[in-house]
Amino acid sequence: MIDRIGKDFEFYQKALALRQQRQELLATNIANSDTPNYKARDIDFNATLREAMGENSGVPRLPDTSLTLTSSRHIPARAHSTGPAEELYRVPLQPSLDGNTVDMNVERVQFADNTAKYQTDLQVLNGRIKSLLTALQQ
Repeated sequence: MIDRIGKDFEFYQKALALRQQRQELLATNIANSDTPNYKARDIDFNATLREAMGENSGVPRLPDTSLTLTSSRHIPARAHSTGPAEELYRVPLQPSLDGNTVDMNVERVQFADNTAKYQTDLQVLNGRIKSLLTALQQ
């Protein structure tokens, strides 16, 4: 049972981390809307989440690892199995003369959509935790 709960929380942890990474990419696109030759980037959230959960390859992901420190002055190092998502370039609907591919309307809609989904994921996770706490108290 604990393993099933851990797997469920692992899913939400990875989903929230990918949503946060996507939010940063979209914010970068918006910030560079006037930068000449800037190419707008995004990630395929669904494919990246499936890959992070190990569903595409059929091979489970290795667990996260951390190094043992031999001195207090060493920098702690950790290896995470998910890694950053593959960033894809967005195809512009209307090319601009300066080579910038950021379409502010598309970026704003994607930013708002990702924000709403991030908040929804947090609320669902919060509900799951509350229901587990209720079950434990009874």
